[in-house]
Amino acid sequence: MTDPAPAPQPFTHLDAAGHARMVDVTAKQPTVRAATAHGQVACSSEVVELLRSGSLPKGDVLAVARVAGIQAAKRTPELLPLAHTIGVHGAVVDLEVTDNGVAIEATVRTADRTGVEMEALTAVSVAALAVIDMVKGADRSAHIRDVRLVRKEGGRSGTWVRPDEGA
Repeated sequence: MTDPAPAPQPFTHLDAAGHARMVDVTAKQPTVRAATAHGQVACSSEVVELLRSGSLPKGDVLAVARVAGIQAAKRTPELLPLAHTIGVHGAVVDLEVTDNGVAIEATVRTADRTGVEMEALTAVSVAALAVIDMVKGADRSAHIRDVRLVRKEGGRSGTWVRPDEGA
C-alpha cells in the first residue's frame, strides 16, 4: 500500500476567496538573512572588446549597472506588488566581463522578518537591463539570460544552495 499524496499546501499570497493578498509577517521575529542571485548579459565579441577597453560611447557600463542593481534591490517592493518593504542593510552587485558578455552576481542582506531573494533577483535583473541600455547602440542582439537564485540564508528554512551551483 502506498502513502497517499500529501495535501496541497495553500497559496500564501491568496486569501480564502482566491484574491491576492500580502502575507502578514507582523508576528515574525527579525533574523539575519541573505540571498545571492546570478545572471548574464550575452553580447557580441565586439562589445566584449569595447567593454574590456572601456571605449563604449556611453561610459563606464559596469559602474552604471552596479549602481542600478543596488538601487533596484532597495526599490523591489515598488516593482513587485506583494513584496514586503524591508530594510536592505547590504547590497553588493559584482559584474565581470567574460568572453561571452557580462556575468552579474548580487548579494543582498537584511535583518528583517522576511527574506531578500526577490531583492537579489531584482538587483541582477536591473543591473542586466542597465548593461543592455549601455551597449544596445553597439549590439542590438545583446540579451539577458540565466537569472536565478543561487543561495539563500536565514529565516525558518535556513540555508539553501542551488544544486547545480555548488557550495
